[in-house]
Parts: sequence; C-alpha cells; structure tokens
Amino acid sequence: MTITIIITICTLLLLAYVFERTSSKTKVPSVILLLLLGFVVRQLTSFFEISIPNLTPILPFFGTVGLILIVLEGSLELEFNKSKASLIKKSFLVSLFPMLALAFLLSFLFHHYGQFSFKDSLTNAVPLCIISSAIAIPSVKSLTSFNKEFIIYESSLSDIIGVLFFNFIALNDTFGFSSFGYFGLQLIAITVISFVATIGLAYMLNKIDHHIKFAPIILLVILIYAVSKVYHLPGLIFIFLFGLFLGNLDELKQFKWIEKLKPDELNAEVNKFKELTIEAAFLVRSLFFLLFGYLIQTEEILNMDTLIWAIGIVTAIFVFRAIQLKISKLSLSPLLFIAPRGLITILLFLAIGPEQNISLVNKSLIIQVIILTALIMMLGLMTNRKQQQE
Repeated sequence: MTITIIITICTLLLLAYVFERTSSKTKVPSVILLLLLGFVVRQLTSFFEISIPNLTPILPFFGTVGLILIVLEGSLELEFNKSKASLIKKSFLVSLFPMLALAFLLSFLFHHYGQFSFKDSLTNAVPLCIISSAIAIPSVKSLTSFNKEFIIYESSLSDIIGVLFFNFIALNDTFGFSSFGYFGLQLIAITVISFVATIGLAYMLNKIDHHIKFAPIILLVILIYAVSKVYHLPGLIFIFLFGLFLGNLDELKQFKWIEKLKPDELNAEVNKFKELTIEAAFLVRSLFFLLFGYLIQTEEILNMDTLIWAIGIVTAIFVFRAIQLKISKLSLSPLLFIAPRGLITILLFLAIGPEQNISLVNKSLIIQVIILTALIMMLGLMTNRKQQQE
C-alpha cells in the first residue's frame, strides 16, 4: 500500500509539472487541469471501490503553507523603486476598489434575498472578492513585463487586503472607535515584527554556513506567520515585506546599515533561496489543487441553484474590474480577464465559523465561481496570444 501511494503521488506531481510547463503555450491555467485531474482520481477510486480516508482536514494545511510560499515567491520577483511608484499605485487601487464594491454589493444581495444579518452576509461575501495569487501569478509568466508585474502586485495586495478586511469583519462583533483602534494597533505591531524579523532572517541567511540553511529560514517564516495568526495579526504583510526586502537589496544599498548585511554576498544566497521557494511553492500548490479537485462532488459542480448566483457574481467581478481599469487608464486586454478566485477564497470560506455561515454561500458556489473565473482567464489569455501573433 505504501509503494502504491508513493507511485500515485509522484505520478500526479509529474503530471502537474507537465501542466505547469505547457500552460504558457496552451494558455490553459494549470489549476483547471489540476482540479480536473483530482476529480478524475476521485471517480477512479469510486469506480474501483478503493477505500481512501477523509482528506478534508489536511486541505487547510496545504492551503496555508501554499499561500505563504506563493506570496513569498511573488514578492521576491518584484522590483521596488521610484520608477515603479505609478505601477504600485494603480495595482493597489485595482485590487482595493473592485473588492470593496463587490463585497458590499454581494452582502446587500445576501441580506436582502436571504434575510441574513448584514455582518454575516459581508463575512461570506469577502472570500468571493479576492483575486487568487496562487492562480494569477503562475498564469502570467508569458505576458509583458509591465502586465506581469502589475498582476503580481495586484494579486499579492488583493490577498493581503482581503485577509485584513475579512479578519476585521469576522472577528469584530461591533464596529466602532475601539475596533478600528485595535485594528490600527495590529497593523503597527505586524509592521514592527516584520521589520525585526526581516532583518534577523536576512542576517541568518547571510551568516549560516551549514549545508542546510534555506530550510530553517522557510520554517521560521511559516512559524512567524502561524504565530501571528494566533494573535490575529495580518501575517501576510510580513511575508510580503520579507520577500520585497530580499528581492530589492540593490535598491537599499544607500542605507548604511544595509552594508552590515553585505548585500553583494547576500544576493547570491537570495537567488538560491528564491529557487528553493519556487520549487516548494509548486509542490504545495499542486498538492492543494489536486486535493481540492479530489474532494469535489459532481453534484456540487452541476448545482443549478447556485449556478445563477455564480454567473451573477462573476459578471459583477468583471464589470467592477473593467470600470477600475478604465479609471486607472490601463489596457483592458489582457488585464481584465485575469481575476481568478482560488486558494485564498477556499481558505477564507473554510475559516468562517458555523455560526456565521449562510446557506447562499456554500461549497458549490465557491467551486463554480473558481471554475468560471479560471475559464474566463484562460479565454482572455488565448485571445491576447492571438492578438500578439497578428
């Protein structure tokens, strides 16, 4: 049995690697193929009556670790300097305003049609409003430098802002001066922690001379994130700032204290660290979507009761996105189509307590929105490819 499990997992991950390599040419997002592969494996196990234990409890584990590694991978790729100020501003606005507009629209509709409390409606709406960096970042590698950087910034900021927004709504019973004050203190605390931890981890990365040096760094990053979550601090801010700091050492040489880290030597270690992060992110991300695809039931995909809501939500996603892109004076193609929902949506949906769940937002709706947005992204990338060839 052990050998069978090893063979199966290795085969599935090798297929995931094939999907990753071919997605830039076929423009089919690897997540669609991973979900489909996981779903097919589920049907095969049922057909051959193979007994598989309940794998649902390990889904949040892979999702959380995958989110950390994906945001870290994306932030390590980013350049941060004055020339990027306009890009960062526009990506921030495009990640923020469509999210807020969609969240309040959906919460109003859930409240009106389902007679749920506005707070619970908003809590359930937020996960549907966040762009998935886990899907967006790997899908834009073949785009122009500007579009690629824009999507990395936008999707990473969408994850961070979305998690902040979700935690603020879900963890506060009332909204007043004290709740906003406590939220401000959380931001200050995580900023201070991020600064201290980033300097400490960078110093360790430069000073450790043991042949095992990157694994402890990644484990410490995950540990700091996990501890921050225990105290309801926005740990993704730390991940983003840590990756941004390591990826932009050359831009920070003007500060004297940076010289103590020997940035020229550290850059070589950062490149190796980046390679390891990319490999680890691929493995964990693939396992997550394979597992999620495996857990999908046929009736959840074909649920006609939620399909109408899913189509309406997806339509609203792209309408608000088009409006903000126009306001920001950005080209609609291909940026309009790259707004997939995925890993972060699933994680936040699973994080909603039973007392806050509403019947209108269920697993079927989440799956349908994820699949529809991924398919639209696929069609958009294919169309963009044809336009470039012409």
